[in-house]
Amino acid sequence: MESRNRTTTGRSTSTAHHTAYPSRRTTANRIFAAIYASALLALFYHHTNNLLFHSTTCSSFFTSSSLLIADFVFAFMWLTTQSFRMRPLFREEFPENLKRVLKKESDFPAIDAFICTADPYKEPPMGVVNTALSVMAYDYPAEKISVFVSDDGGSALTLFAFFEAAKFAGHWLPFCRKNDVVQRSPEAYFAANPSTTSETDKLKILYESMKARVENVVVRGKVNEQYITEEQYQAFAKWTHGFTPQDHPTVIQVVLDKSKDRDITGHPMPNLVYVSRQKSRTSTHHFKAGALNVLLRVSATMSNAPIILTLDCDMYSNDPQTPLRALCYFSDNELRSKLGYVQFPQRFHGINKSDIYGCELKRMFKINPVGLNGLAGPDYFGTGCFFSRRAFFGGPWALVSPEMPELRPDNVVGKPIQSPEILELAHLLAGCDYEKQAQWGYKIGVRYGSLVEDFFTGYHLQCEGWKSIFCNPEKAAFYGDAPISLVDVLNQMKRWSIGLHEVTFSKYCPLTFGSRYIGILMGFAYAHYSFGPLWSIPMVVYAFLPSLALLNGVSIFPKVSEPWFLLYLFLFLGGYGQDLLDFIIEEGTFKKWWNDQRMWMIRGLSCLLFGSVEYFLKSLGISTHGFSVTSKVVDKEQSKIYEQGVFDFGVESPMFVPMTMAAITNLAAFCLGLVVVLTGRESAFEELFMQVLISGFGVLNSLPVYEAMITSSKRGIPTRTILLSVVLSTVLFVAAFVALRL
Repeated sequence: MESRNRTTTGRSTSTAHHTAYPSRRTTANRIFAAIYASALLALFYHHTNNLLFHSTTCSSFFTSSSLLIADFVFAFMWLTTQSFRMRPLFREEFPENLKRVLKKESDFPAIDAFICTADPYKEPPMGVVNTALSVMAYDYPAEKISVFVSDDGGSALTLFAFFEAAKFAGHWLPFCRKNDVVQRSPEAYFAANPSTTSETDKLKILYESMKARVENVVVRGKVNEQYITEEQYQAFAKWTHGFTPQDHPTVIQVVLDKSKDRDITGHPMPNLVYVSRQKSRTSTHHFKAGALNVLLRVSATMSNAPIILTLDCDMYSNDPQTPLRALCYFSDNELRSKLGYVQFPQRFHGINKSDIYGCELKRMFKINPVGLNGLAGPDYFGTGCFFSRRAFFGGPWALVSPEMPELRPDNVVGKPIQSPEILELAHLLAGCDYEKQAQWGYKIGVRYGSLVEDFFTGYHLQCEGWKSIFCNPEKAAFYGDAPISLVDVLNQMKRWSIGLHEVTFSKYCPLTFGSRYIGILMGFAYAHYSFGPLWSIPMVVYAFLPSLALLNGVSIFPKVSEPWFLLYLFLFLGGYGQDLLDFIIEEGTFKKWWNDQRMWMIRGLSCLLFGSVEYFLKSLGISTHGFSVTSKVVDKEQSKIYEQGVFDFGVESPMFVPMTMAAITNLAAFCLGLVVVLTGRESAFEELFMQVLISGFGVLNSLPVYEAMITSSKRGIPTRTILLSVVLSTVLFVAAFVALRL
């Protein structure tokens, strides 16, 4: 990786908290962009010429128009990508220098950590517990940390898990301090470190005992009285017969109070607060964005820390120094006034060697943010991010005051966390009717209006004038779970696709609103993501049009002997070559890159396409499926298949139909094309060679689909999906046969 190869001189004597240096590839990127842009202009000249002077029939006009539209989308997305390549900037932090300034515990700013969960069966409570414990055990004054857990599923099982975690934390936190433990998620620590001492053995027994009790309660689906104390009984009494995940009162439980609770060595424990906001079937809840806004308000009454850490429930901390790295930027007087957040990359454990589903999302979480570091900073990923609380209340120069003085970011909490007044106010702020006729979600807090509330919120904050920092230390700051099922990967991306459309087709469109407030390059960067679902247009066109034309013996591309053929070849090899180079430099492998580009094509023919259709149906008032949580449960059989690097199509889904159709159509076209090119007339090679190449490329990328079509195991494509795809492919061929002769 380029940033790792740079050396920082004078590191041991420097008092700087951080440094930055531009990428050595910046000049090369700009030169290549100019050359590639010229080639694209030539391509559009070719398309326009064909459309105006050579499209003499309905079929030729349709073909030329389709290719023009597809290539226009390709060119537009390439253009927006250049915003990441114009000013890439690497950063490095020196937390050891920060410790020279923050000598007393009182010098450290307080941190409120927000962890969101929604379903104890899709997001196992033990995973949430490990995330919370890893944060509570930071190399940071314990009395300066408050952890707030939002349980949008309103589950007694999750609350029980945290009562158990609180007891275990009394042993775990001093163990981490004493032994300078690096992996402070207990599950990760015990998995990577075999027991070598009696102290470790005893602690592991305590952990396994806690884990067994929690998992037993989850399997039973209820908390038995034998597991809870008399003091805890009152908390669980709130789960009455009419209590459901969609309709229930507010539940706020202070599990640990730093002013009272101590670990086994007498040190204070961090605050740990369970929050399940009020739910009603007649109220709008705004999914995760609404849950985060409730945590913003509840935490303001209890601790009101100036720095907020947001985490997904499965994204545990992997480095106890992480908050100090964030402070390297928040403590900088030159940055502080305009610094809205410090974003760490999402990294995932458990991904197989070849990353068959492209779950690393290396461009989104590592490559592109480096490019944005040289502009206004990266977008918000939804997890692994340290915010300035002030950033949620208007721009750097214009504070938007909330409706209560207790909610202001500069308010000082003067009462104990469990005082009746504090708890009463917190319950009021977590009510489902509180936000009515208030500014929450629109002018203050996490923003409403899109399913991708993280992307939308970061975009709004930067439009208001806030800057952000991408902090990418060599040791991963956080690790999370990546989906290991193809249908889970596609469903997650479909949800993102709908949310991105909601941003694109709103008054906050990045091309117009964004370019106006944060500049053209940042506007293009956000447009690259928000217009991302449009990738489905060129994917569909190039997946079917060249192969259908080839099956009918119709040439739609330049001959091999024509100069235009070399133009197409340069655009293809240049675009793919640069992408491969970026991927390899960021510690990728060729095999991972190949699988990543394959998944890019698969997404274009499935989740991006279906997400776009679902968004437009929703815009027309036609009911569609609601928000669904991505499962974090690891099935042993599914995990075994994933580790073998085999695609799992076992769950029936309509999203599998277009990709199966494309695989069938391209295979038929490639086989027929080879026969025609090798045995047909001499001109056939020149006229059809490019279509044979495109069909062959489609076949190569469809190998997992063919394997799934012929396998008899549960992971194969369901027979009904195959039959439907064959029928629809036949219908498509017949339609093309008729249309191409008009």
